[in-house]
Amino acid sequence: MTEPRKRINADPESTERSLVSLVLTVVELLRQLMEKQALRRVDRGDLTDDQIEAVGITLMRLEERMDELVDHFGLTREDLNIDLGPLGPLLPRD
Repeated sequence: MTEPRKRINADPESTERSLVSLVLTVVELLRQLMEKQALRRVDRGDLTDDQIEAVGITLMRLEERMDELVDHFGLTREDLNIDLGPLGPLLPRD
């Protein structure tokens, strides 16, 4: 005899908010990693002055866009910092 299927009772708005939060968390993690990598390259002297300026502008614009998206979806930056239990938060706290 088969067991009855259990239904997930998911609120569409809550599901959408959770999905947006997850996607923005991944984007924020990648943004922070790119920023750290760029800083390492600047410190090593791997970039020209023009490249440094271009990277700086790109990272500033990406951060501004992240602020807009977080605000648009009614989230905060802290909402994007997933708690990994014993490992602590996913994103470093500023």
